[in-house]
Amino acid sequence: MVGGLALPHTQPFIPPPPPPPSRNPASHVSEDGPREQLSCLPPLHQVKTMEEFKKLHARFIKLGLDRVPRHAGDLLLACSLSEWGSMDYARSIFLGLDDPGTFDFNTMIRGSVVHGDPQGALLFYPEMLRRDLEPDNFTFPFLLKACSQLSALAQGLQIHGHAAKRGFQCDVFVQNSLINMYGKCGEVERACRAFEQMGACRTVASWSALAAAHSRMGLWGKCLELFAGMTRDGRGADESSMVSALSASKNLGAYDLGRSIHGALLRSFTGLNIVVQTSLVDMYIGCGCLEKGMAIFEMMSEKNAWTYSVVISGLAMHGEGERALQVFADMLHAGQQEPDEAIYVGVLSACSHAGLLDEGFRCFDRMRLEHRVPPSPHHYGCMIDLMARAGKLKEAYELMENTPAAQTEAAWRCLLSACKTHRGDLELAERAGRNLKELNAHNSGDYINLSNMYAENKRWGDAARTRREMVDRGLVQAPGYSRVEVKGKMHTFVSHDKWHPQRREVYEMAYQIEWQLRFEGYTPSEDEEERRRMQGGGAESQKLAIAFALLNTRQGSRIRIITNLRMGKDCHTYTALVSRVFEREIMVRDRNRFHCFRQGVCTCGDHW
Repeated sequence: MVGGLALPHTQPFIPPPPPPPSRNPASHVSEDGPREQLSCLPPLHQVKTMEEFKKLHARFIKLGLDRVPRHAGDLLLACSLSEWGSMDYARSIFLGLDDPGTFDFNTMIRGSVVHGDPQGALLFYPEMLRRDLEPDNFTFPFLLKACSQLSALAQGLQIHGHAAKRGFQCDVFVQNSLINMYGKCGEVERACRAFEQMGACRTVASWSALAAAHSRMGLWGKCLELFAGMTRDGRGADESSMVSALSASKNLGAYDLGRSIHGALLRSFTGLNIVVQTSLVDMYIGCGCLEKGMAIFEMMSEKNAWTYSVVISGLAMHGEGERALQVFADMLHAGQQEPDEAIYVGVLSACSHAGLLDEGFRCFDRMRLEHRVPPSPHHYGCMIDLMARAGKLKEAYELMENTPAAQTEAAWRCLLSACKTHRGDLELAERAGRNLKELNAHNSGDYINLSNMYAENKRWGDAARTRREMVDRGLVQAPGYSRVEVKGKMHTFVSHDKWHPQRREVYEMAYQIEWQLRFEGYTPSEDEEERRRMQGGGAESQKLAIAFALLNTRQGSRIRIITNLRMGKDCHTYTALVSRVFEREIMVRDRNRFHCFRQGVCTCGDHW
């Protein structure tokens, strides 16, 4: 600890040797030295490469200007913050300074952050304090940004204390940096307090940082409230805040709102950067408008790894495995983007959702052998899911047994669920259940699946024992809910919903729908009735959302529903029948994928 600041455990940097001193010390000049010595030097802003900078630096040394504070500071600034710059060379210049001041330390802190060395940035601060230099309002924002990049809450709290002690608690730049730091460290309440303390001094950046903090924590509704509050406060939303709002719209399924944000972007900005464009693609695909998202993707002049990951994963969610693989092939053919871990998760997921077993194995081998991407638990999870969906339960189990990295909670749960879906080996299901217990992964759905398998095999005692164990552990699944957007407003329904203003009409409509479907041959299955009781009525919430949408939308319009549970077989049958009987297209995004029902047929092909 230096200067009261506990730094991350890291070795201090070992800089390269400083540039050689001038051969003629007497040639050093004061800041008011002859102007003709400077007139022969090109301006620093004209330098475009590190080699040009080194040559210019050598001429500064020859003229004795390298130790004049003003010129030394300019050299340091150019070397630290330019795209062509080098922090190693900047450190050598810094170490050659006789008496570096606050400006020079600020430059090194900022340069370290810009060049991706946040730990190095934090190391300059205690040295600054040791020299009795006073930090200013340019020092703290970049120190806090370094803490943000490291998610170093402890150091961020100490720097916050130092800033407050020196009277910077009212400085806009420092406060905005505090909001951003606390948000990235997951401390939303602290970010809110910093925001409230700003009062009338809040800027667009303040609102944007707080909205991003809520978006990062999955507080989508609050994020959109802040976005609306920003508008009411008379602030024009910037691109960053709109990206947060687009993310919230996607996760809530708020298509109308996302589309209005897109319109605002087109009205406010002449050109959209790659982050905004990718966020738009993500929002449209995530809200079920696949073709609109793909149209924006095709028009993008620049695409990065995140862009391809969003599109490939989105196509996977829609069950468009072949199209996802084509986008992947196009990316490789263009040669501008190497596939990374996230892209391959999307590729393998696409193979899994589309049932492309052989192609999935080819992609997995290509990932390891050609692109040298080491398989992560996520990749193994996709392969387990791929084999389990194809009914290759024993092969999936063998892969897990032979690969410790594949033995994750998600993979064992996938295997257990597949055993239930394919009415597979009960002994294998029991092994999966035991492994989940060993991982201390207790989930009510696992107990229900295993209990139901015991019941199907007429092992009533084991079924009852499994239920008792679930009750004894106090396991209760999070209530199922379904959301539907009508006229730009999100409506959320839960099982046995008693709070919605239209609940009476909705229940009456749901009752009428079910009776009409019974004439078409629909009968709720016993498994569905059991799932309603044990899993919080996820299916019933979806049926209420469908009834509400039929009541409040025009005939022929598409219905979009978001639900937090995996769709059961009974609810799948129910929704397909509704789409045929009421002649509606119904788009449902469940926990795993999209289902688009048209005329009684789902795009998933009953493979989910």
